[in-house]
This record gives sequence, C-alpha cells and structure tokens, in this order.
Amino acid sequence: MIVVTGATGQLGGRIVERLLTRVPAETVGVSVRDPKKAQPLADRGVRVREGGFADPGGLAHAFEGATQILIVSVDRLGEEGVRQHRTAIDAAVAAGARRILYTAHMGTSPTSRFQACRDHAATEAYLAGSGVPYTSLRNGFYTASALQFAGHGLATGELALPADGPVSWTDHDDLAEAAAVILADEGRFEGPTPPLTAAEALTFADIAGLAGATRTIAPDQTFRDRLVADGVPEDMAGHLLGVFLAAREGEFATVDPTLAELIGREPVSLRTVLRRRAAG
Repeated sequence: MIVVTGATGQLGGRIVERLLTRVPAETVGVSVRDPKKAQPLADRGVRVREGGFADPGGLAHAFEGATQILIVSVDRLGEEGVRQHRTAIDAAVAAGARRILYTAHMGTSPTSRFQACRDHAATEAYLAGSGVPYTSLRNGFYTASALQFAGHGLATGELALPADGPVSWTDHDDLAEAAAVILADEGRFEGPTPPLTAAEALTFADIAGLAGATRTIAPDQTFRDRLVADGVPEDMAGHLLGVFLAAREGEFATVDPTLAELIGREPVSLRTVLRRRAAG
C-alpha cells in the first residue's frame, strides 16, 4: 500500500488524484488530520485514517501496512517543522515501510538564505540516517507563490518587491503528476531527485513585463515592515524576505529536464499561467 500524508492539502490532494489514475484505489491510503475532509476519497475506495505529524500514535495507525509512504512537508518553519518531519519519518520506519518519500525543494541546502530550504536539508539528513531507502522530491518553487507575491502589484500595475533573481516557478499540478509517476514506479530515484522544474526561470521584472506592469525595487526592510503591518508575524515576514535573498544568490535559477521527462510533456510555465489569467 502507498500512503500519502496531507492528502486534503493543495499538493497532497493533487498527488492522490493522479496516483489513482495509475494504481487501484484499494492500494492507496491517506493520512489526514480531519478524515471528514477526505470522505470523497474514502467513497472511491481509498483507505482514510487520521494521522497528524504531532500524533505519533495516529501516524502508526495511518501508516500500518504501508510499503511506500510519501511525507508531504509541513508549512511550519524552523525547528518545529523539522521536528514534525522527524516524527513522521520515525513512524514510517516503525511501520516497516520499504521506501519513504518526502517533498523537498530544489534549493535544499543547509546554507540556503531561505529557512524552508534549510529545514528540508535537515529533514533529508535525518532521512539519510533512517536506514530506509528514501526519495526526496526536489520540487521547483511553486507558481502559486509567485502569484501571491505579485498579486497586489499585478492588480495595481506596479510590482514593488525586494530585489530578486531568476526562479524556476513550477506548477502544482505538474509536480503532483511527477510524484504520482515516481510512487507508481517504486525506486526510480534513490535519494534526492534532480530539480523538478519548469523549463525557464523568471525574475519579477520578467513577470512584470509579461503582465504589462512596472517593476520597482522595495528595500528589504520596507517589504518586511509592510508584511508585519498587514498582520504577518515578524518571524514569517523574515522567512518570506528570505525567498528574495536566496533568489539573489541564484538558489532557484536552475532549470532541469527531469520534470518534463517524468510527465511526458513540457511543464506549464508561469508565462502560460499569466497569459491564461489575462484572458480571463
């Protein structure tokens, strides 16, 4: 049985949907915090069990009988997030899974300027020491994140954001498809995958140009202060600024053909997404 965590989330849900086109529903299980939200999956024959990363007992039940377990990384940053990942890895090992998969990031590094990438590096190190074969999906930066950063600016016609660098913005649906392919072909990658990215890297100046907007540079502290004034906690504001600091260093600029090879077509580009938005 293949068990996927976070199956009611933005990425996990998509992965399960695509996995169900490749393997029988009775061979798929999900671990979710609220089983009621996963009732549609249960109705289709998927095994639904409650299991959160803060509940080792629940995870033991949710992971029971799993041959592969995909741990979809949490949105908590810093030590709390890494601790939750370790709890899930320990539960997967205890359940006897023969392979653990994990959704990481293309910029994963202990020296990244972006906190999430440092967290992924710590989690990968823990996976490597778990004694169980593992695959870490080095996903490209989500296209949805670019749209969130640029959303206000696209509406007003002025993207006022910190200085950045090229980022290989990559669509959730394509990454979900790749994860399903890898799960259905057990052992295709050992350890970290190559970067799973779209075919081009764009800066926010590129995005502004594509959207017919103006790109202006907001000082780092101004950007951070604006986020805090909008209700973002100070530590999270710092983490979000880290995206731009890391992009300046080229941490997210790599493009790689592996994602296209996995899904059998060119990945959807941010350029295409913006064009669709403009068309309504």
